Amino acid sequence: MIDVEIRQRLGDFLLDVAFSGGTGVTALFGPSGSGKSSVIKVIAGLTRLDAGRVVLDGKVLADDAGRHAPPHRRRIGVVFQEARLFPHLSVRRNLRYGRLFTPRAERRIAEGPVIDTLGIGHLLDRHPATLSGGEQQRVAIGRALLASPRLLLMDEPLAALDGPRRLEILPLIEALRDEFGIPIVYVSHAVDEVARLAGRVVVLEAGKVVREGAPADVFRVAADRFEIVSVVEGRLGKPDDAFQLTPVETPAGIVWLTGIIRPEGRTAHVLVRAIDVALATHRPVGVSIRTVLTGTVAAVPDGPGPSVTVDVTLDGGGRLAASVTRAAVADLELVPGRPVFALVKSVALDERPV
Repeated sequence: MIDVEIRQRLGDFLLDVAFSGGTGVTALFGPSGSGKSSVIKVIAGLTRLDAGRVVLDGKVLADDAGRHAPPHRRRIGVVFQEARLFPHLSVRRNLRYGRLFTPRAERRIAEGPVIDTLGIGHLLDRHPATLSGGEQQRVAIGRALLASPRLLLMDEPLAALDGPRRLEILPLIEALRDEFGIPIVYVSHAVDEVARLAGRVVVLEAGKVVREGAPADVFRVAADRFEIVSVVEGRLGKPDDAFQLTPVETPAGIVWLTGIIRPEGRTAHVLVRAIDVALATHRPVGVSIRTVLTGTVAAVPDGPGPSVTVDVTLDGGGRLAASVTRAAVADLELVPGRPVFALVKSVALDERPV
């Protein structure tokens, strides 16, 4: 369990942040310059705390009474945007470097499972200069893990990678979360990363926490309708090989994704943009849209403008935001409690991060 309270003056920038994180992934989300990396540096002990406190598993690491545990005594692993490997050391020796500062009795994470999970066994005798960006980041993650940290900080770990390498590393971070049980504080400004990985999201703007909660709740709120995103959770079903489609099964209906995605049975988080959702008061027939989810109108905000974001409670749980015109709201008599069908085009959904 990590408890953070930071009040820090950084030049003209005031960082005033408080949040807690437990097991799984707690994401710090927000635009560049919002203070995310500054929070990571304070937790890691790379920046001395002015006021507040940092408490990990009940142990005070820093506070405004002057206590400041040095970074190497905090037992916190850090993974940055760049791998920051030692160029003169082999992959094997880079991996083992983190263990040097961990007492033998506290080395609870074995080398073999980490190497297997990250898929880096064939790289052990190579040097960083011969590795791709994705391979370097795998090694950096492994080095942090083998220090048997009590907390893992990941500061935009995929930002320096291209699209294919990002999609290669995302499942590995999921595996770390699920298999090693180390709490993770994950910094990112990418909605797809955070929605897939995090159980809790802390949104920062201009050095302050403006929202926090589950991804499905946090990303339904935005000033710009083009940025409003819902997260629909379900389980991958058996792919339709003939038509190259994969079902995500939810209580409200099936979300169809393009392409073949495996393995079956695992949990999937699908990002749905509010502008890609249409609403109907009767189940549609004779349309090309394959994804039809059942639900009930939960809220229709008042206000000016030609469009509005309708909040829909999906059958069986979950929420979905739909951006529609106010004319449609009037014509369909969309009011709280009205049963509706939410329609989403499969080709509008990005299946790659799933």
